[in-house]
Amino acid sequence: MSCLVVEVHLRNTRRVAEVARVLADRFGCSVRQARRYAERAAESGRVVAVEATTVFTVKLPPALVERVRAEAAASGSTISAFVGQALTEFLAPGRGKRPDK
Repeated sequence: MSCLVVEVHLRNTRRVAEVARVLADRFGCSVRQARRYAERAAESGRVVAVEATTVFTVKLPPALVERVRAEAAASGSTISAFVGQALTEFLAPGRGKRPDK
């Protein structure tokens, strides 16, 4: 989903709910997620939307989960966005050697 798509739809309709339905249909995300993008775009005029996501479960020690929750909240991010960014940086090409198993 691109900034341009959100901007064009908002410019043409100005109704966030309608824009959310169009974005959800076009990009295969939930209407709820599309509405978040549309609301942010309506406030700031532009928003960078991410690709569709999927759910998977991991088991982590409770202390680590609490640290992740606290860091995500402190950064003003969702847990999913925070963990996604951390994993993206960790898995980035040229990052260097990964720790031994």
